[in-house]
Order: sequence, then C-alpha cells, then structure tokens
Amino acid sequence: MDASTARMRLESTLTEIDRSIVVLRGDPSARDGRPGSDAGSVMTDTDRDRALLEAAVQHRRAVVEAIARLDGGRYGLCVDCGAAVPEGRLQARPEAERCVPCQSRRERRR
Repeated sequence: MDASTARMRLESTLTEIDRSIVVLRGDPSARDGRPGSDAGSVMTDTDRDRALLEAAVQHRRAVVEAIARLDGGRYGLCVDCGAAVPEGRLQARPEAERCVPCQSRRERRR
C-alpha cells in the first residue's frame, strides 16, 4: 500500500475511533430514564461500554503508532524483526505492526 493511501485510511480510521470514544464516554446515568431499565441492565450496559471504550482506546493507540511509523519511514516493516508486513495484511489492517510469523509468536506467548 502506498504511503498516501495508508495515511488516508489511517486518518479516516482515527476519526471514526475518536467519534466512537466520544459516544462511549457519554454519561451512563442517562440510561436510568429508559423504559424497562433496571439497575442490572444499567450495570451490564456500563460494563459493555467500558469494554468497548478500552478496545477503542487500544485501537486508537495502534493507529497513532502506525501514523508515527509512516512519518518515520518504517511503515509496513515489522516492529520485531524488520521484515516487510505483507500487503494483504496492511490492506486488511492498515495499523498492523508485525509480520505474520512475529504476530503468531506473540499470540502464542499470551
């Protein structure tokens, strides 16, 4: 993927994530007025929103780091071994920071 396409996709993703974070950071107490809501459903909604917010913040961090790699001339290179990240992987996840073998090793260690 060329640098201008990567930048456009990453910046677009960053904008979408930022919008999601704003929504997820909304006031959970506003749910109390919903018909049919009770303390249990509000807690479940709050827990779900908290998990979604955490995932969005982590995804945002990955996108910001990808933009920094792009600015530094290291975009598309594995952060662990320096090999090229496959084009298909970058097409699917423009923020991908590792080649497939390094990503697999990382996931096995978890």
